[in-house]
Amino acid sequence: MIRIVIAEDQRMLLGALSSLLDLEPDMEVVGRADNGEEAVRLVKELRPDVCVMDIEMPAKSGLEAAEELKGSGCKILMLTTFARSGYFERALKAGVHGYMLKDSPSEELAESIRSVMAGRRIYAPELVDDAGEENPLTERETEVLELMADGKNTKEIASQLYLTTGTVRNYISVILDKLGVGNRIEAIMRFKEKGWFK
Repeated sequence: MIRIVIAEDQRMLLGALSSLLDLEPDMEVVGRADNGEEAVRLVKELRPDVCVMDIEMPAKSGLEAAEELKGSGCKILMLTTFARSGYFERALKAGVHGYMLKDSPSEELAESIRSVMAGRRIYAPELVDDAGEENPLTERETEVLELMADGKNTKEIASQLYLTTGTVRNYISVILDKLGVGNRIEAIMRFKEKGWFK
């Protein structure tokens, strides 16, 4: 019997996934969590074979939980709405065994769990196609963009990074250029879409 913990913050989906997997003759849902912190606790406590985990959850994201559970012996299968290459790369680094999109057919989930248990790794094909896209910004440019995303203005960014306002303005125009966007808001949105924020 494959013992499963499911972590999903949308309660209706959590219930539906549990019911669906419990119908499989070789599977049993032993725990349900609605945030990443609870998922980590349940995996450590119940020692399931597989944890099916959403990415965007309160208290701790699925990626943070996966990073914490690396090497725990539990196979992690990420299930998400977001086909973001940055998320996918981070999930790979955390050693997840599978990464599926929520719009996959429901019977694929049970099959993926069996495949993961058989030692295979399952990744949604559309993610593998995008995975080569790297964050084009340097570490310093990323820092500037993260401060912009925190609502800091040019002067505040300059003072926090010990730069002149002119230098910060130069960084911002390079960032907009590299991301192919027209303003700060679009830059933040593009960066978030790609899953490049740490």
